[in-house]
Parts: sequence; C-alpha cells; structure tokens
Amino acid sequence: MRNGLTPIFSGAIAIHAPIRTGARIRQANIANVTDTNLISYEPATGEELWRGPVSDVDAAVSAARRAWAPWAARALTERITVLRAFANTVRRDAETFADLIAREAGKPLREARSEVDAVVAEVDIAVQAYAERTGKKKFDAGVGSSAALRHKPHGVMVVIGPFTFPAELPCGHIIPALIAGNAVVFKPSEKTPAVGEALVAAFHAAGVPADVIQCVIGGPDEGKALVVHPGTGGVLFTGSAQSGIAINRKLAANPGKIVALEMGGNNPIVVTDTPKLADAAAIIVQSAFATAGQRCTAARRLIVVESVYDALMAELVPLARKLMVGDPLGEPQPFMGPVIDNDTAEQMMESFVALITAGGRSLLNMRRSLPDLPFLSPGIIDVTEVADRPDIELFGPLLQVIRVPDLDTAITEANNTRFGLSAALIGGSPDDYGRFWANIRAGIINWNAPTNGASAKTPFGGIGISGNHRPAAYYAADNSAYPVTSTEMDQPRATIMVGLRP
Repeated sequence: MRNGLTPIFSGAIAIHAPIRTGARIRQANIANVTDTNLISYEPATGEELWRGPVSDVDAAVSAARRAWAPWAARALTERITVLRAFANTVRRDAETFADLIAREAGKPLREARSEVDAVVAEVDIAVQAYAERTGKKKFDAGVGSSAALRHKPHGVMVVIGPFTFPAELPCGHIIPALIAGNAVVFKPSEKTPAVGEALVAAFHAAGVPADVIQCVIGGPDEGKALVVHPGTGGVLFTGSAQSGIAINRKLAANPGKIVALEMGGNNPIVVTDTPKLADAAAIIVQSAFATAGQRCTAARRLIVVESVYDALMAELVPLARKLMVGDPLGEPQPFMGPVIDNDTAEQMMESFVALITAGGRSLLNMRRSLPDLPFLSPGIIDVTEVADRPDIELFGPLLQVIRVPDLDTAITEANNTRFGLSAALIGGSPDDYGRFWANIRAGIINWNAPTNGASAKTPFGGIGISGNHRPAAYYAADNSAYPVTSTEMDQPRATIMVGLRP
C-alpha cells in the first residue's frame, strides 16, 4: 500500500485508507475555485493533487475561432493522421495517465487502465464512424446533373466532461469533433482538472495545434459562460440531468447551436426466473457497484420477481458484503475506491437513512468508517414498502430493491421513471426478453449482462431526461458535422418553357 495506508475494518467490510493524526484533513477532491485558482484533491488521501489558474473563456473561444478555419481546411486524411499520433502518445504514456486518473477520480487502477485503453481505441472507432455516418456521396440527378451529399464542421465546439470517466467520455466527443474539422474548447469537471489538462497536452504533443484544442479550467461559472458564448457552434455535454436540463433551457431560443446531452439514469435491472442465481448476483454487483456506483449507467433499482427473491438475496448480499473498498492504487486491487468527495459521501449516507426512515428495510448497511475521507461500503435497501420512491439518480454505491409478482409488473415498475438511459433483464426466455426489449423505455437494453455494458461501436445515449436524442459513441459523428446537399452541373443549362409572353 502507498503512503502508509493501513486496512481499517468496519464489520465485514475491509476499507483500506490512510490513518491520519493531528489536523482534520480537508474535504477530499472538492475543487475549490478561488478568484484565480482551482485546486483538486485526491479522494483517497485528501492531499492536494493539482492547482492551476481559472481560464479566460472569451480568450479561449476567440483563439479557437481563429484556429478553426485552418484546421478545417486541412485534408481529412491529415487530421486523421494527427489523431492517430494522439492515440500513440496516450499508449506510450498509458501507465502514467492511468495513475493520474486513479488518483484524481478515485477509481481503482485497473479501471483507470481500461479507461486509457478506451481512449486509444476511440480514434479508430471515430474514424470508422465518420466514414460511415458522414461520408461523401454523389448521385445521378438526371439531365447532366448530379446530387452531392457532404458534411461541414460546426465551428468551435464546447465539450463539458464528467469526473466519472474524465478521459474516455470527453474523448468520445473531442476526437469525432476534431476529425470533422471543428476546433474544441474542453472544460473538464472541476473535480478532475488534472486529467483534463493532461489529456489536452497529449493532443498538443501529437500535433493538434494549441488553439484547436484548449482546456478551459474552471467551475460552474466558466461552464455557463461557454454554453451561452456567441462564438461557439455547439455544446457536447456529459453530466447530471440537472445540469443538462439547465443547458437545454439556456439554449432553447438558439436553434442554430447544436446541443448533445448525455445525462444520468435511475436505471433498472430486472431479475426473473433463472437457475443461475450466483451469476445473476455477480451481474447485479457489477451493475450497481462498479466505480463505486458512479456511472451514469449504474443500476439504481433492482426489480425482482417474487419467486426468486429469497434465493437471489441469499447470493447477492453476501457477495456485496465481500467487496473490498480501498485505495485505488492499493494491492491487492479493491473492487471499489472512494466516491469523488466528502459532500457526495455525506449525501449518500443521508439518502440511505432517508430511505430507511421512509419504510425501507436494510439488507446491507452502507457504512462510512472515516469521516474525513469519502470511502463508502455498498448499501442495499428493500424499498418495496416505501410509498413514494424518489425518482432521482443516487450517484453512489446504493442499490434499491423492489419485489414484484411477475415480469409484466416488473416492466411497468422499471418504466416508472422520468429517466431512460439503461436497463437490463437477467433470466427469462427469449420470448421474455423480446417482451422486455419491446416495452422498456431506454437507450441501452441488455439481457443477462450488466446495465453498464455498452460497446463504443454502437450509439450511447438515452431518452426522457437521460438525453436529448443525440447519442454519443458511434453516433458522435452526427453531432460533429452537419449535412450539406448540393445539386451540381458542370455548365449552366436552363430554359423557361411556360408562362412567358409571346
């Protein structure tokens, strides 16, 4: 373990975290925005990781506007070559980059390494998607003319990223935007500015001009300024539904600016009859507790058909109790690191207590053994008897369980949400899955797989307040360029045959 980290035991949950003496540790990873600086802290230790000046939004956008036209004028093959060099740059420094992600985002190093691999893979996926989604086409239009379809970049694109996947998810927007010929102004989450800065530095090292991709450091004020800035052509956002809805409202009267919103979910995972309950429990744990429950696709609600409830809980609760929570860089690697900061940890504990007070029955108590650091053990609550279950995204390792009599009732309960990002069915027959797929309202629907399993070679997005029908991943190319239709002839040829005076 690093920095003298020592295991601390709370019941059966092993939490590996630093023991501190003396002064109280500052709140972990709260990005303190002063008049001139932003500071980031490691969630696992509370130690300062990074600090830097808050950016000038106007200056960044002005520089991007000047740089955009020369970048767009480059041949597509040249832009792609530069971005392949970016992939090689990230690959070369993969371990250093993964270490930074693990430290600043608090996710286990194995997850951080997977995120770096995804960043590298994104270039080839984005190149293929751009060719398929926005490729040039030409058609015979008759009488010596042709019809052409081409695409143009929007200009300066604003990318606002989350702390959960601080490199992978922004790259899912940035790389397609750069391939299409846009300039990009990227504002990382104020909780992970160091990763954002390192990501942009890798683009620059690969040959993307400095003003074509810029990192704007700041908090909510800088994000709001970028959203409404008249010099930008679009906003590509990943984050909470609350922030996404606020962006949508700000730009409702500005249809000229493209807006793609990737927001969260109150995602259901439904379990019906299956003989493989141990496997089902493992899928549920992966869905609900990977990345400490801090994924937009994480399962928030486990809806269980009554006939398998007791047997499933007998597998699920002991398995969740065994999950190791600890230092992201520790050995052996924990299943979960901390949540992002102390505010989040406090809110999750308050939510756990609120659900119990409202009539929920704890199946596995969520615990927080260290008041100065945001390590939480998984919590599981049966909320079947809670009369007014909140339709909110509880962004942490807390799973709500609801018992239902049959699959049809489970589908109805799964749809009892304003969100519509991800859903999964475990068990059942192909006919059961067909019924589930046909009736569930979500952009990602899985069978016998976690709710957070989605391929980058497919579109990623949701409906309801989970998104605005502009999915990312493979369909991000659609948000990066607009189609232009042309009718073309080599020479002007036209006559007016009717309606002329003699």
